[in-house]
Amino acid sequence: MKIKIRLREILEERNMSQRKLARQMNLRPSTINHLCSDSVDRVYIRTLEQICEALNITVDQLIVSVEDE
Repeated sequence: MKIKIRLREILEERNMSQRKLARQMNLRPSTINHLCSDSVDRVYIRTLEQICEALNITVDQLIVSVEDE
């Protein structure tokens, strides 16, 4: 089982750019870009909490488990 961060999909659903979220959260755009990629290997829990707060979502909406290929 793998864990996937759905940030890219959520931003697309809301027609929100990565740059806008980064500005709203006062984070570097490269941080948001990395979290939108498929190669995320680590992330701070506090960053996930901040994303959830900024987007008004729950952590289970942001993170899902996927089957290994």
